[in-house]
Amino acid sequence: MSNEANKNQLHNEEIVAKSMNGMGVLILNVVLIIAGLAAFIHGINLFTGYGKGILLMIVGGSYSFVIGPIIFAGLKVLKPNEALVLTLFGRYYGTLKGEGFFFVNPFVSAVNTGSKDTTSGKLGIEQKKSGGTEVTLAAKADKKISLKTMTLNNEKQKVNDQLGNPIIIGIVVIWRVVNTAKAVFNVDNYTEFLSIQTDSALRNVVRAYPYDVSNDDNEKSLRGSSQEVTEKLKAEIQSNVEIAGLEILEARITHLAYAPEIAAVMLQRQQASAIIDARQMIVEGAVGMVEMALSKLNENDIVHLDEERKAAMVSNLLVVLCGNKDAQPIVNSGSLY
Repeated sequence: MSNEANKNQLHNEEIVAKSMNGMGVLILNVVLIIAGLAAFIHGINLFTGYGKGILLMIVGGSYSFVIGPIIFAGLKVLKPNEALVLTLFGRYYGTLKGEGFFFVNPFVSAVNTGSKDTTSGKLGIEQKKSGGTEVTLAAKADKKISLKTMTLNNEKQKVNDQLGNPIIIGIVVIWRVVNTAKAVFNVDNYTEFLSIQTDSALRNVVRAYPYDVSNDDNEKSLRGSSQEVTEKLKAEIQSNVEIAGLEILEARITHLAYAPEIAAVMLQRQQASAIIDARQMIVEGAVGMVEMALSKLNENDIVHLDEERKAAMVSNLLVVLCGNKDAQPIVNSGSLY
């Protein structure tokens, strides 16, 4: 049982594949193939039965027509930030990384990664028309793994927030492959796996926050606490895709809005809240100004007002300061009383 567990553990650890300089092997193999052909032809000329001629034909022909072509199968070319996961008779042989021309065991085979279009999270497809009928074929999967930093832009989806309000939210994830063995052997398709786990993590995080909260509340929200939400979202996705050997560099919300069925109602609610907050501020300021005006009049002994006149003055000032329209001044030419 422990040996089986150790074997499975080894599959999760990335191994560097043994390799040689591909250009040197290529030149040497071409020279040996040419020499083998020359020996084969010379053996035909010397062939008189069993003897030196037949030996040259066997050795030269074996290398030129069998061994030489097999050696060519071990030559691999990699571009920058590319990798090949190799298996030897079904067992994990190693991962070939780094740009250049390499020679590996010619009997190893590269594992089909089943990679997808990483920018949209959907399988790349080719469309062909045959006899007026449009046929959609899955694009040929690549056997090379890209180690570049890539972007996953999932489609917008409808999710309920903490209060049960439906919202439309979109997310973009910046990621890369850091363990090619896990990416190939632990999941069937690591880009599809990432897309599904991103949707799952997004729903879990959104359900923990309301879309928005009032100004007097210290509660976190999707709209007001974007940095905290994205950090939690990144950690959630990372924990989900750890088994696939992926690293999440960044996760950002690209679109956030109420669903169309409640957008108009929520807009009215936001407008009413804004009007209430503005009125509250206006009233507080007006009361302070009236208080200051009465205090200045008493300090400078400008005019003496009884309680009734003070109430009238306060009423007039509040109407002027809190009104929606500009007040029209009226000059009183008679007696104040």
